[in-house]
Amino acid sequence: MSASVQKGKVRASVLVTGAAQVLSCAAGAPDLVGRIENGVVAIDGNRILAVGTAAEVERAVDTASAQVVDAGGGIVVPGFVDCHTHLVFAGSRVAEYAGRVHGESTASLKARGVAVGITATARMLRGASTEELLAQAHERLRHMLACGTTTVEAKSGYGLSTAQELRMLEINASLARMQPVEVVSTLLGAHEFPEDRSREDYLRDIIEEMVPEAARRGLAEFNDVYCDDGYYSVEESRRVLEAGISRGLRAKIHTDAYSHIGGSPLAAELRAVSADHLNYASDEDLVRLREAGVVGVVMPALDFAVAHVKPVRGRRMLELGMEVALATDMCPGCWLESMSFVIQLACRQYGFSPAQALRAATLGAARALARGERVGSLEPGKQADLAIFGVPSFEDLAYRLGRGRARLVLKAGKVVFADTGA
Repeated sequence: MSASVQKGKVRASVLVTGAAQVLSCAAGAPDLVGRIENGVVAIDGNRILAVGTAAEVERAVDTASAQVVDAGGGIVVPGFVDCHTHLVFAGSRVAEYAGRVHGESTASLKARGVAVGITATARMLRGASTEELLAQAHERLRHMLACGTTTVEAKSGYGLSTAQELRMLEINASLARMQPVEVVSTLLGAHEFPEDRSREDYLRDIIEEMVPEAARRGLAEFNDVYCDDGYYSVEESRRVLEAGISRGLRAKIHTDAYSHIGGSPLAAELRAVSADHLNYASDEDLVRLREAGVVGVVMPALDFAVAHVKPVRGRRMLELGMEVALATDMCPGCWLESMSFVIQLACRQYGFSPAQALRAATLGAARALARGERVGSLEPGKQADLAIFGVPSFEDLAYRLGRGRARLVLKAGKVVFADTGA
């Protein structure tokens, strides 16, 4: 930490004050959110120095020369961590969505020429230039940042060939360089099977070409697979994940979204960082995941967008002591950029309290990306990622439906978004 010392105190470069509440979301907070009425956050460079009441911070930190950031009577929360997205894709599937919300079947949609599903998006992606994909994803990230998100996981998965999946990961790397939101890259070559390759041939491509090359080039941190009926079997998923683990890519898994074929026990066995969806996971599955330290990532907006017949039992996951994370699942079938809206849905659809939902959108989500020691809470030594919302209490994030735009966002101690009201 590059702080100077004056009269025994560390000097702050930035002081966030004027807040109705600061929500630290610190790991040991008895109320889950670490609420500090009229709290203050002191920052030095890109790190948090102190969090507490004004008197507590003044005793610990020299704030005389700090730049003051006025929260204007709003709330200060950790920057949201969106730990499950499919950020990079081409075009949209709005015609499919419009038909489905009206009750139209897949067969009917296809009969009238509407492209549906992952393979439809794969065709769109292959027809788009890298510049087009980069511009579209960048625009989505701009909206995410404006909604208080400072860290985003971005999966591949719409390439369905080694070249195209690696292209998606390269776009993730470009996005990370060109704007302030931290982009965490996940290889999801095993999202679906391509239309032009046999099942076994494509599995061989993933295991022998795609995973080794992504690891060799440092393009991904995690390796993911869609383990569900109609997608990858448990044994196929094991082969894909073990290929990644052997090359230093940590495991993630989409599973139990539409069936119960054994993906959760596999995640527990391989000690995946997270298991995502979990609509059909049993209590036994959830206990296994908890005991293995696997974070459960749930996405109420996806359940909402597809009118899922079996929404995730989010409250039950919490009752069983699991670490739970919230995410948008931003993708062509669930176009959502606001984590506040996810919090709202989690409270109403899953029975989360506002405190549980905020914790899951911050520290829980950071842990789903193996970043809980660096981001996800406002604690001394952590990166100074925070968002300021113009509401008087954190419960308002759940209560004010559809409201999601931040007033100010700081990433690594710097203001990277300010709502001008335009």
